[in-house]
Amino acid sequence: MKWNIKQRKRKYDGHFKVDQLIVQHELFAGGMSKELTREQVSRQNAVAVLPYDPIRDEVVLVEQFRVGALDDENPWLIEIIAGLVEDGEDFEKVAHREALEEANCKLENLRHVASFFPTPGGFSELSHVYIGKTDAGGLEGVCGLEEEGEDIRVHAVTSDQAIGMLKHGKIRSAIPMIAMYNFMQLREMLHREWSN
Repeated sequence: MKWNIKQRKRKYDGHFKVDQLIVQHELFAGGMSKELTREQVSRQNAVAVLPYDPIRDEVVLVEQFRVGALDDENPWLIEIIAGLVEDGEDFEKVAHREALEEANCKLENLRHVASFFPTPGGFSELSHVYIGKTDAGGLEGVCGLEEEGEDIRVHAVTSDQAIGMLKHGKIRSAIPMIAMYNFMQLREMLHREWSN
């Protein structure tokens, strides 16, 4: 399938970058589409990690204010550790860096569980999700980088509590939901492999 970008103009250059595109793409029935005007929010790729302590059978979750949820009843969301990838940065190094910054959490192993576009209708971001081994002992409190405006509450909860939060709609952001669904499938295997 073919596509063609006829024009790209930067319309906004702030925390996010918004480009207006004129595009055409090949149609399933044959031929090309008409010229379509679309906006694309250009955003760096992201890495997210769900730390898992196999000895305590606990996971580390974070809670923070999210402007995208302002119109909801509660803009403080339960999530997993995540950060943006700088040009040329290794995904696993990002996971380790963000775990220290957001939760004072050290990771020993990482298992890649998913890569996906969270909102491909308009955002360019590709997210990479991992589960990492950690020691969750003492991982509570408030973390984050002040210069980045981060105010992050850290929660070490039992795996069963985290699964209950997911099932009862307490986790409502896509990235932690995908991480938790994968964790539910891998939990027993990771517990066996990482408990030694």
